[in-house]
Amino acid sequence: MGIFSKILGKKYSYSEHFISLDIGTEVVKALVFKLDEDSGLGVVKGVGRARQGIKDMHSGAVSDISGVIANCKKAIDNAKNMAGIKRVEKTIVGIAGELVKGTTTTVHYERINSEIRIDVPELKNIIQKVQWKAFDRIRQQLAWETGHSEIDVKLINAVIVDVRIDGYKISNPVGFQGRDVSISVFNAYAPMMHLGALQKIANDLNLNLLNIAAEPYAVARSMSAEDSVDFSAIFIDIGGGTTDVAVVRNGGLEGTKIFGLGGRAFTKRLSRDFNISFEEAEILKVKYSLGNLSPGLRAKIEKKFQNDCEVWLRGIELSLTEFSEADLLPYKIFLCGGGSALPEIKNILLSSQWTKKLPFAKAVKVSFLQPKDVVNIIDKTGELRNPQDITPMGLANLALDLIGEEKMLAGILRQAVRMIQK
Repeated sequence: MGIFSKILGKKYSYSEHFISLDIGTEVVKALVFKLDEDSGLGVVKGVGRARQGIKDMHSGAVSDISGVIANCKKAIDNAKNMAGIKRVEKTIVGIAGELVKGTTTTVHYERINSEIRIDVPELKNIIQKVQWKAFDRIRQQLAWETGHSEIDVKLINAVIVDVRIDGYKISNPVGFQGRDVSISVFNAYAPMMHLGALQKIANDLNLNLLNIAAEPYAVARSMSAEDSVDFSAIFIDIGGGTTDVAVVRNGGLEGTKIFGLGGRAFTKRLSRDFNISFEEAEILKVKYSLGNLSPGLRAKIEKKFQNDCEVWLRGIELSLTEFSEADLLPYKIFLCGGGSALPEIKNILLSSQWTKKLPFAKAVKVSFLQPKDVVNIIDKTGELRNPQDITPMGLANLALDLIGEEKMLAGILRQAVRMIQK
């Protein structure tokens, strides 16, 4: 659920198409998809990509609006041409950047009379308390990180990840009896400056925003982890300008972290050390990732990347430290994004050098998210083949919730969000 979801709860025609737009630091990715009438799944009919200019994006945020608009238009036009359609308006857009914050807030509520069944007004009251507590926490965190006490942030995603009555996990508390009620809500916030840039891009492209979604949230939801209370994992999405980290514990999204170091840092290293252009360095990096270089050159690049990988790993350590304060960390790590193709990334995550510093539940296991792992999305184009395609597919998966019928808890949460935004 997001701040632009004014059309939640409405039913759409199965002939209608939608756009998933991932505005990455290096590449804009656009998917055109529609609902399948029989299965209710999203079917990708068109894929478009366009490379960003070196100055168009910085650390996952838009820095040149006109340049990004041109790149988005190219990617969307390519996707529409592949899908064989001329017009698509409704879109979901991903957002990243170091000041995009996501956290799960839990409120424990002790009921005076445990024998009275919980009704909708009481549930609304509990959820509102959760949201006000979450909003205050995020404001304080951003004020501490930026040094600005009045930074203007907006809630972009909110989802109930856990509901328990007297310790028992349930999906809908209405009608239940009990004394202790706890509700956990994941919220993602972003600065208005970043949101304003995305709104400008959408307006200039004549797009109707279904939602602006935090990308680590979309990636974590791509495997539908909330369907299994036993599922715990860490998702790491390495883009061009940022690395997005999401922690899922016991089926619920606990929180997300984003830090400004991604694949572009490795490209700049090659450009500087080999005295070549950024574009040439990017080509060299891709060849290195694919293993298409001579042993000698490969060894040189591997040595040059060593320090950068260690700096990147420290960012992962810092991101996970907060999540380790409450409980053991999940030992399963899923990688995606274009930057994850560097062999050093997986190797350094598997090293015991850093895992001893954090309380992992077991020895770390690292694997790559693949398009086939994304739930509810079917690729009919054959163009989605590797981990860098996970984010736009995850965004499309989120859009299915907005397109379909709204559930009761989601509706109550949406009302609570509107009260905070007034």
